[in-house]
Amino acid sequence: MNLALFAPPAFILLLFAVLIVLASRDWRWTIIALGLQYVSVFVLTSAHWPLEMSSIKLIAGWMATAILGATQSSGLSGSWERARPSGALFRLLAGGLVALIVVSVAPDALLWVPQVGLFPAMGGLLLIGCGVLMLGLTARPLRVVLGLLMVFAGFEVFYAAVERSTLVAGLLALVNLSLAMVGAYLSEAPEIEGQGGGK
Repeated sequence: MNLALFAPPAFILLLFAVLIVLASRDWRWTIIALGLQYVSVFVLTSAHWPLEMSSIKLIAGWMATAILGATQSSGLSGSWERARPSGALFRLLAGGLVALIVVSVAPDALLWVPQVGLFPAMGGLLLIGCGVLMLGLTARPLRVVLGLLMVFAGFEVFYAAVERSTLVAGLLALVNLSLAMVGAYLSEAPEIEGQGGGK
């Protein structure tokens, strides 16, 4: 089954998901948007990979999302970012600017890698651009891990067009899960140290 026909709506879904991850201050919305991001990555990579291999992206992404969501639901919602609304508005506008740049640059990127396709190229560039933006705007461990996951997902969309190795797909999934576990640990670390210091 070829899901390439669903690439335009997948890109629109990805745009909304990435902007929510960038701007949201509620961890629930961020985790839901991260899960939707991996649905879009699944559709965009299925343009080049068989359905069985592209589903690795979806399963590994949802597992990473579940790991991060379980950490947040264990009582750490108080440590989530509590910024003023102007900070969220700034991140939303910066993400929109990245999206405009991506839409204007993606046709030129196809000159370098023509086998990618327009919507996968736009999706990959959007993920990489917004991930780098997130990495530049925060020092909070969970936000940094979310930015790394976005950059890595964008790389995977591009990489799917040039490599069809099952072993590489498995290794990329392992890197996703490892990043999520590091993010979960770093989110829990202040709590664990606080409990250990009180004994």
